[in-house]
Amino acid sequence: MIRLVAAGASDVGAHRAVNQDAAFTAPWGAAVADGVGGGPSGDLASATLLHRLVASSAAALDAPQLAERLRLANWDLRARVDHDGSLRGMATTFTGVFVGRGGELLLAHTGDSRAYLLRDGELRRETRDDSYVQALVDNGLLAPEAAETHPQRNIIMASFAGGETDEASVGIRQPLIGDRWMLCSDGLTDYVPEPEVRALLTIGTPAEAALACVALALEAGTRDNVTVVVCDVVAGSSQAGEPVFWGSAAERFTEDLGSATA
Repeated sequence: MIRLVAAGASDVGAHRAVNQDAAFTAPWGAAVADGVGGGPSGDLASATLLHRLVASSAAALDAPQLAERLRLANWDLRARVDHDGSLRGMATTFTGVFVGRGGELLLAHTGDSRAYLLRDGELRRETRDDSYVQALVDNGLLAPEAAETHPQRNIIMASFAGGETDEASVGIRQPLIGDRWMLCSDGLTDYVPEPEVRALLTIGTPAEAALACVALALEAGTRDNVTVVVCDVVAGSSQAGEPVFWGSAAERFTEDLGSATA
């Protein structure tokens, strides 16, 4: 049996008026969602998705059950848009890890927020950006080293927006005790090189590592919101423990996120 010891940190940054990032941590799962810029109410989109996702029981899931829970959370976005047409176009990325029914980890992802695994001192990216620039790289039209500074790197090709075809990829990872996962919005990875992130992740508690990564992004001059969640895989039961929210999900409490049709 495994559980997650997880903590997060989120900052609106020096150049944004609203934090559109949201995150949650719990012994049974953790996730980061980043409201899509350029659309309305990205903070509402990311907060709504996460609150709806964790509203069900914390029982361990299998991959189809997690996909279904994400589908239901996405319906909340559609209900809000149907109730208030001014929200049309709001959307959010999503990247999360969850303790699976068989003791595996489930990794769910859509958009350009990222998940990294630190194992035996090696940092490895576990997600592929659903972005315009990544598509250029995949098709041999752009060199990978040019992707990090491309002016259109923030155009995403997949997200949750309440649409019928919206979905996240859900994969299975076999965990090892001592693994450390990091989930983050692009406010970190667009401004801080991966080797510098790795150096911060190798020391300290999850809370210390998350805070250090956010601080480094701010020092590097990030022009976006920045949110980081760090999770350590340890032995034990994942069933006990209430979720803790960060970013817009903390600012918009459950009572502020009631049914859109109420």
